[in-house]
Amino acid sequence: MLELKYSLVIEATKDPVFFGFYSPDLEGFTGIGHSIEDCIYQAKWGMIEHVSLLREQGLSVPPENKAPRIVIQNEEKTAA
Repeated sequence: MLELKYSLVIEATKDPVFFGFYSPDLEGFTGIGHSIEDCIYQAKWGMIEHVSLLREQGLSVPPENKAPRIVIQNEEKTAA
């Protein structure tokens, strides 16, 4: 069972050794991993740390997502 408290988007990049990830529920939370499993592992602990830092800085913490999802997709291109 995955124990994420927020949804996670994992994006494949042009470099087959790296995946990027972010949470649409947790503003400012991003990271990279070397595999999908690595991204999920890093996101789990990174989300805990991110929320802790938000609290330490007196910033608002979004409520936990009761039904978090993991979406795996190709990297979205941004307009130039």
